[in-house]
Amino acid sequence: MKIVGSNILITGASGGIGGAISRQLAKQGASLVLVSRDDDSLQKMGRELRDSGNNAIAITCDLGQAGQPAALIEEALKRRGGIDILINCAGIQNFGFFADEKPADTEALFTVNTMVPIALINAVLPHMLAKGSGRIVNVGSIFGSIGFPCFAAYSASKFALRGFSEALRRELASSGVGVTYVAPRFTRTPFNRGPVTRMAEILKMNQDDPERVARQVVSAIENDGRDRYLGWPEKIFVRINSILPRLVDASLIKQVELMRPFATESTR
Repeated sequence: MKIVGSNILITGASGGIGGAISRQLAKQGASLVLVSRDDDSLQKMGRELRDSGNNAIAITCDLGQAGQPAALIEEALKRRGGIDILINCAGIQNFGFFADEKPADTEALFTVNTMVPIALINAVLPHMLAKGSGRIVNVGSIFGSIGFPCFAAYSASKFALRGFSEALRRELASSGVGVTYVAPRFTRTPFNRGPVTRMAEILKMNQDDPERVARQVVSAIENDGRDRYLGWPEKIFVRINSILPRLVDASLIKQVELMRPFATESTR
């Protein structure tokens, strides 16, 4: 799909991956609607892009509040006149043993990672279908294909987003509206900090910077990609886990003891 001249709405636009995607899209001539609940960081991002010549609009919004996804789409359509691409990049993460996780934290995670993207898509789809074109981009995770210990709820929320993306892509196959699912591996951003970062170093997890992830997201949009899994050998593990999950069990179970001190620290 063509990026130059497109109206693109991106959630989580003030975060590490979201910010990197926003900068790359701005350089390629997209008209951006930046969305985040962190007003200070969002307004800073908006000023940065406008100073570079982009006509970015920044809308501060807590999408976890009832009715806000539909209200956001309505405001964006009013201010831009259309939305060609929706990028769902906002997300939160719970790290630790699930027995220690508070039910309210699990609910908040599913709201932001799963229900908000679905609600935004539901609100924007009538507009895209009426004009017969558009693209929905859901930023998931490798953990959305490989259930990772100490990330049980997070993995489940991304599994759900991946399944929704797959089903919706098939449903919209002849509509002119495409669906892209991008699954990054561990990315060096404030999203992954403290105990999570130290755990990743102990486990020798492969890591990417947000700019690399952003390039892959932009490439997937330009090439009308259906799904894209980032990193080697992670993309191979995804395939193995889908066919022979018991082979993956042993490797991940062994890592639990190495993760234990970091998971315990995270939930104190």
